[in-house]
Amino acid sequence: QVRLVESGGGLVQAGGSLRLSCAASTRSFSRSTMGWFRQAPGKEREFVATITWSGGGTYYAESVKGRFIISRDNAKNTVYLQMNSLTPEDTAVYYCAAAPGLAGVLTTPSNFGSWGQGTQVTVSA
Repeated sequence: QVRLVESGGGLVQAGGSLRLSCAASTRSFSRSTMGWFRQAPGKEREFVATITWSGGGTYYAESVKGRFIISRDNAKNTVYLQMNSLTPEDTAVYYCAAAPGLAGVLTTPSNFGSWGQGTQVTVSA
């Protein structure tokens, strides 16, 4: 079982930036596709971004493309989500997810077998 711990959430004004981190406790991190999802109150969990094993492949939801950047450091077993130009519509609990042994671009929650506890991101107008 992969343990994922997110950090970096908080309250920020519209137009501001936050950087989320997700530390993974697994030796298979470098062979895990990683993803970020978010869930706003009353809404379903939605895909935000995903990154392949080596970090060479990334894919974003249209709503965050050009504003968010996903990256990873396999030496530190950590994946990041740099969020820029935040808007109130980005307010949600952000979850880190891992898909050990699965390669490629993954965007569906059911592809990911391990999840973090989530970190709250609140963007004020």
